[in-house]
Order: sequence, then C-alpha cells, then structure tokens
Amino acid sequence: MADAVLTEGLGKGFRGKRALDGLDLAVAEGSVLGLLGPNGAGKTTAVRVLTTLLRPDTGRAEVAGHDIVREPAAVRRAVGLTGQHTTVDDILTGRENLVMWGRLYHLPARAAARRADELLEQFGLTDAADRRAKTYSGGMRRRLDVASSLVLAPRVFFLDEPTTGLDPRNRGEVWAALRGLVAGGTTVVLTTQYLDEADQLADRIAVLDGGRKVAEGTPSELKSRIGGDRVDVLVRDAADLPAAADLLARAASGPVEVDAALRRLSAPVRDRVSALTGVVRALDDAGLPVEDIGLRRPTLDEVFLHLTGKQAAPATTEEIGVPA
Repeated sequence: MADAVLTEGLGKGFRGKRALDGLDLAVAEGSVLGLLGPNGAGKTTAVRVLTTLLRPDTGRAEVAGHDIVREPAAVRRAVGLTGQHTTVDDILTGRENLVMWGRLYHLPARAAARRADELLEQFGLTDAADRRAKTYSGGMRRRLDVASSLVLAPRVFFLDEPTTGLDPRNRGEVWAALRGLVAGGTTVVLTTQYLDEADQLADRIAVLDGGRKVAEGTPSELKSRIGGDRVDVLVRDAADLPAAADLLARAASGPVEVDAALRRLSAPVRDRVSALTGVVRALDDAGLPVEDIGLRRPTLDEVFLHLTGKQAAPATTEEIGVPA
C-alpha cells in the first residue's frame, strides 16, 4: 500500500527553538494517524508544514505523492484542512455555507449545490440544511466545518484538534462523521488533546515531544510498552493500603502504584486470570475489605505520561509555530 503522507528528517525552527526536529512519518493510504504530544510538541507545526502553510527548514515531505516544497499547489489541491476554530458563517444556512465554499473552489453553481447536498447527507445535516448555522449545536457546527473542508473530496484530510470544547455527545457525532469519511478511502491525520479520541479513531499513533517522534505504533502496541494487563484494587480503608500493596506485589510483574488520595492500588500482571483470582483470595484471607477490584488494559494517558513525563493537557495557540 502506498503512503499518502511521507516525511524524512522534517525540521522547522522558530526564534532559535526547534519546533520539529528530524520528524519521520509514513501514513498509509486510507488510514488514520493520530499525532499526540504535550503543548509545544510540534503537532500543529507538523500539520501546517504538511499543508504548505509553513515551509520546512530541513528534510523533505510528500503528501498525496507531491513534494510539499516543489509542488505546493498540487499538495493544496489534494488536501483538506480543519483547524482548531470553526470557519462557519453564522448568518448563512448550512446549505449556503457549503455552496459558498464550492463556489470559492471554482465549482459551477449546479455542481456546488449538488456537492452541498451530498455533504449534508453524509454528515447527517440534511434536516437542518436550511437553518442558519447560528442555531446549530456545537457538534453540528463542527460537522458542518469538517464538511466544508471536503467540498473537493481531498485525498488526505488534516484535522487539528477537531473536537476541542465539545461535550461527549457532540464529540461522538464528529467521530461518526470521521469514521464514514475514512470508510470512503480518505487518509486522515489527526491531532487531538483527547487521548480516548486517538484510541477510538487512529490506526496508528505517533507521540511527539520536543519536535521529535518518541514513539509510534497502534494503540495496542503503545499500551503494551508499559506492560500488559493491570489489576486495580480500591480498598475501603486507607489504613489498609500498605498491607494490600504487599499482597498485590506478590502477583504483580512490576511495581505497585499507590494513590493514597483515591485509596487505589494498581500493578501490571502477566497471567490476568490467575493473578486476579490470587489477589482476590489473598485479600479475602487477610480480611482486607475492598470496594472494587478488576482487570484493565493500560490507558493511552498512562502511555503518554510514561513516554513524555507529562500529563496530557489541552492544546493552546501558543504551541510553537502557531501565532498567538
């Protein structure tokens, strides 16, 4: 399968600081790559470089088979971009917004209207097509914004924080629209502040820190880097934490993490069923009451913290390479 996006040693600096430092990426056609990283990691800079809004200082990149420096016009014809802030015109209806973008892309009037109808149906906005956009919910506005970037059916679609500020229901609406887009063969590069979003949507995830790629893999592969399954124990009495930690350590394949404030213990285990059974029996034999106990996989939050040493935090316009 060909690569829709390919970068080799991509570098970009601002004010003496490297926003991108030798970034290598390969995104297969029809797949979704999630770009994760703390603020200032270079995620937005990478998107701006790959969509020809910024020129790289070093390295090279191709998008849809076109060199971003030598063939910027061809790249722009092949990509769509949705930024962190919507570009919806509140005064216009949903249909009028999409027709306007079609005309701006030099589509004939009938073709623009036909494409608007197709996108309204694809993104579940047909019933609201003739309402002014200012009456739309946050999720509907974001879906309309995404749709406007797809008027020319781009081969590669870049989304920079597509669901920032949306509630869980509206985020789910945008996720559904994106899944439909990928099912149609579009390649997606996604930056997000929500690790569960990357877990839900991305085929592969690249973790950036300080402008460099520090890890890449499927969500499952990244989670396996910090151990397999984990046993979590929530004790009833914080005074029992030391004794419960000693018992959990006997079944664990790694260090036991203790959160005294939440009265919670967590540890990696190899044989999930026997480890859980053994911990339950040991706690019961010792007469240590617990409120909850269970098995789980590591989360991307834990992977993120393990790889970068930082908690995931909302992105801001102060990320390197994005004017405030």
